[in-house]
Amino acid sequence: MRAAFAMSGALFGEIFPDDLRVRLAKFVDAPDAVLGGLSGTLADVEVLITGWGCRRIDAAVLDGAPGLRAIVHAAGSVKGHVTPEVFERGIVVSSAAAANAVPVADYTMSMLVLAAKSVPHRIRAYAAGGWPDGPHPGVPPAGERAGLGGATVGVIGASRIGRLVIERLRAYDATLLLNDPHLDARQARELGCELVELDELCRRASLVTVHAPALPETYRLLDRRRLGLLPDGATLINTARGTLVDTEALTHECVSGRLNAILDVTDPEPLPAGHPLLSAPGVWVTPHISGARGGELRTLGEYAVGEVERFVTGRPLRGQVRLADLMRIA
Repeated sequence: MRAAFAMSGALFGEIFPDDLRVRLAKFVDAPDAVLGGLSGTLADVEVLITGWGCRRIDAAVLDGAPGLRAIVHAAGSVKGHVTPEVFERGIVVSSAAAANAVPVADYTMSMLVLAAKSVPHRIRAYAAGGWPDGPHPGVPPAGERAGLGGATVGVIGASRIGRLVIERLRAYDATLLLNDPHLDARQARELGCELVELDELCRRASLVTVHAPALPETYRLLDRRRLGLLPDGATLINTARGTLVDTEALTHECVSGRLNAILDVTDPEPLPAGHPLLSAPGVWVTPHISGARGGELRTLGEYAVGEVERFVTGRPLRGQVRLADLMRIA
C-alpha cells in the first residue's frame, strides 16, 4: 500500500524519527520526504499522512488522488485541511487529537496552579522591586484562599481537553463549575462538576479555563458583558481559540488591573507588537505552545503510525473523525 506525507518539513523529523518510519514501512510504502504540494502527486497514494502545514484537501486535490482511502493526521484538529468532499468520497479520516490533548491539559493545569497563586502579578511586582507577599491587585476574590485548594474553577467546554483538565482538577479541593450545552446535570456530576449556565459560571469562578470549539455560535462567547461578570482578580485561561474571547473587552479589563489572563491563543494571532495585552499586569501571552512541542511531538507520530497499522490490518481507528464532527471540533 502506497503512502505519502503532506505537512511542513520543519518538524517532520521530530514527529517521525527514524525508528517510527522503519515501523511504518512494515505496513506501507512511504517516502522519507514530505510533499511540497498535493496537486498531481497523489495518483497512486492510498494513505495520506498529514500534519501542520498541509494544504486544504478539496475536490481538486481529490480528483488527482483516485485511490486515496485514508487520511491520518499527525496533529490535532483536521478542520483546517479536511473538507466535506473527503467524507463524501468515502475516505476515512483519523486525527491524533487525543495525543495532542495531553500536553494542552498539562499546560492548562500548570497555568491554573500558577494563576491561583497570582504568580504573573507577583513576578511583575518582584521585578519592579516589590516584595512578593506585598499588596498587589491580583488577589483572590474575598473569601477564597490562594492556591487551587478551595478555589472555584469554571471549565467552559467538556471537550477532550476539557475532560482531561477536569480529571486533573479532581485531585484538588476545588469547586468545579462546568458549562457545556451538550451535557446534562447528571453527566456533569459524573465528571465531578456542577453544570451551570455560562453567566453563572462567570459570576462565581475565580479561575476560568476555555476548552470550547470555534464555531459561529461561540464567536466572542466571552464578550464585554460576560467578562464584566467575572469577580475582581479572576483569571481567564484560554488554550482553545482566540475568537472565543472579545480581545478589546479583555484588554480593557486587564489593563485596568481588574482581571488577569493567561492566553496561549489570541484574536488576532499573533498579537501585533506593542499590543497592550502583552504588557498588562497579571497577563501572560504564550505563542500557541500548549500543544505538543519538543519531545512531545514524537507522541503524535506514534499515534499516527498506530492508526496506519490499524487501518491496514482492518481494525477500528482510535481517532476516527466523521463528517458530523467537523461542525463541532476546534
